[in-house]
Amino acid sequence: MARRDKILYQILRGTSDANIPFMELCHLLRRLSFDERIRGSHHIFTKESVEDILNLQPDREKAKPYQVKQVRNVILKYKLGGEEDDSI
Repeated sequence: MARRDKILYQILRGTSDANIPFMELCHLLRRLSFDERIRGSHHIFTKESVEDILNLQPDREKAKPYQVKQVRNVILKYKLGGEEDDSI
């Protein structure tokens, strides 16, 4: 399994939300075709076909657990990152 698939699997599994590297989470969202804006420490991710806006901030080098949960909920709600998605 490629590293990019491992991070998606780790997020979807939901057992280690406190151990997700922030930069890998941002990279995953960019691969899922989210647009990124940066305002200070806030990384704001939007996508035309997704109604939700993801506003992420790092906690040192890790992503905040509640924000990982928000990302997981958006991925599941909009069925992103599946086999039919060529960007993964």
